[in-house]
Amino acid sequence: MSLLWTTDALIAAMNGRPVGEMPEGVSGITIDSRNVGKGDAFFAIKGDKFDGHDFASGAMAAGAALIVVSEAKLPALGRLTVPMIVVPDVLKALEMLGVASRARSRAQIIAVTGSAGKTTTKEALRHVLSACGTVHASAASFNNHWGVPLTLAKMPEDTDYGVFEIGMNHPDEIRPLVKMVRPHVAIVTIIAAAHLGHFRSLEDIAVAKAEIFEGVVEDGYAVINRDDQRYRKLEHLAKLAGVKNIYGFGEHRLAKFKLVKYKALPDCSAITARINSIDIAAKIGAPGRHIVQNVLAVLGACWLAGADLAKVSMALATLDAEKGRGRRHRLKVKGGSFTLIDESYNANPASMAAALDLAASIPAEGRGRHIAVLGDMLELGKHSRKLHAELAAPIKAAKIDKVLMAGAEMQALADALPKDIEREYRSDVEDLKSVVASTVRPGDVVVVKSSNGIGFSKLVDHLLKQFPPAKAAGEPA
Repeated sequence: MSLLWTTDALIAAMNGRPVGEMPEGVSGITIDSRNVGKGDAFFAIKGDKFDGHDFASGAMAAGAALIVVSEAKLPALGRLTVPMIVVPDVLKALEMLGVASRARSRAQIIAVTGSAGKTTTKEALRHVLSACGTVHASAASFNNHWGVPLTLAKMPEDTDYGVFEIGMNHPDEIRPLVKMVRPHVAIVTIIAAAHLGHFRSLEDIAVAKAEIFEGVVEDGYAVINRDDQRYRKLEHLAKLAGVKNIYGFGEHRLAKFKLVKYKALPDCSAITARINSIDIAAKIGAPGRHIVQNVLAVLGACWLAGADLAKVSMALATLDAEKGRGRRHRLKVKGGSFTLIDESYNANPASMAAALDLAASIPAEGRGRHIAVLGDMLELGKHSRKLHAELAAPIKAAKIDKVLMAGAEMQALADALPKDIEREYRSDVEDLKSVVASTVRPGDVVVVKSSNGIGFSKLVDHLLKQFPPAKAAGEPA
């Protein structure tokens, strides 16, 4: 069994107290008793809903080598005769271990934040850098106060590239996390009206996102969207944080990582990008103009991290969209098939517009239509009704034929849509499932988009169960 941490290193990093007969080390780190692997260390973190100490015995039964527990909880665990490391605060201990992991690592570290495209950019970096060396990256969207230290703590010592997603809902949330991560390269994808309910303005969101620059190592780099209206603000804040090397990406004439040519194809994109005066032609396996924007940041960050750009550009050809983030399905329907685009993971005004644009770029076949299935965008506060109503403009620009909606906030869009666009509205996603299933017909292009909390992923799952996969063109029946 390969050890991630020796027990001695764990104890030293966390300043913990060993209880029981300690193993030589652990092969992994987890905070979820359902995901314990043989030889893991289980950290019994107390969360908002659950206390990990209540699942300690289950973690040991599942094969954990040891558990990390709070001193205050030790009396209640007296019956457990298992190896334990006792600490004052389990989450704080995990943070200390994350800091120790970063300190021992020689990897090039890239951190990503932004209002949209964080996970897509992180996954693209994971994918292309894997062609150049060993990569350790955040799982799913592990980008918060426990996800970031957990990802750090799980980083193997011999990692070549570490990629970390850092998110926030409020000011002062990125700052402590990025100071653990200490990236060589910090990326801000875009500033948009995500979590606007917790901020007074987009300017305030930019200030909060710019906290990522405060953790950049000396002589490190900031990579900022040059097409973003708040580029100058972010550039200024990066300089204030002490970052001397600032690069813009996008189509702007001054962008250092610049899009030179772009061609949208049904299942991919073809681009030429100029990366600090070097022209790189690449095919991007995941289609969509917003993906191209993220790829410019990816190419730039890879170049700054010293990766082989020839290998990186080749790897872009096999990049695929993630579940809930643009993944496509070709599904059978009576008389033919239709295309389903799963964008159900998250939504804000910027990502809604990008998803509609992606749907519009795919030709409908025969009598097929472009259909948008939209749910509420959450955390927009007092701006919510206005921002939902304003989606009518990108819907019209994308020439969407029919809009199916669910959620309390989507009523504002239903009222704002032009009369020549067909629409159906339901109060919740359960009521919308049958509407969508009975609406689709051969040749349709259907995009499903909402904030994750609305539960539109269940709607996607319903369609995938209702309609079997269709054979691709040229594939034997």
